[in-house]
Amino acid sequence: MDKSALRAAVVRQLEADLALQTTAALTSRDEATHEESKAENRYDMHAQEAAYLAEGQARLVAELRANIAQVASMPLAPFGASDPIAVGALVTLTDAEGGSSQLLIGPRAGGVEVEIDGAHILVVTPASPLGRQLLGRRAGDSVPSQGRGGPQRIARVS
Repeated sequence: MDKSALRAAVVRQLEADLALQTTAALTSRDEATHEESKAENRYDMHAQEAAYLAEGQARLVAELRANIAQVASMPLAPFGASDPIAVGALVTLTDAEGGSSQLLIGPRAGGVEVEIDGAHILVVTPASPLGRQLLGRRAGDSVPSQGRGGPQRIARVS
């Protein structure tokens, strides 16, 4: 799989999330600063609640921008079977039932899922439990399963 295309798909997904979140942040800001949001008495908290929401939305926008910048500049060096897993690796895990999953070890943006050529790829970060278990391992190693079932085997690293 072309990791440049994979990275571009993750960036596109993050940019779509950014556009949606930016709209939400602007709407929240407008709500917080609108004339009708002014407190009618000392117990009216509508304006303050709207301001908190706007601040949270703005933080999410900033986080998405940072995610886009780091994913866009993520190194895409090829990994061989004997190379330890690190950021930029595309990992295929298999379980005892024959199921498989593909993971991209990304610097940020954990949880983003993209589909390329019919394959679903999930971004995990080194800070996640699965990401911590994968770092430094190689193809052929096993990692404990996050859910039910036995351990998963690292079938491929590229």
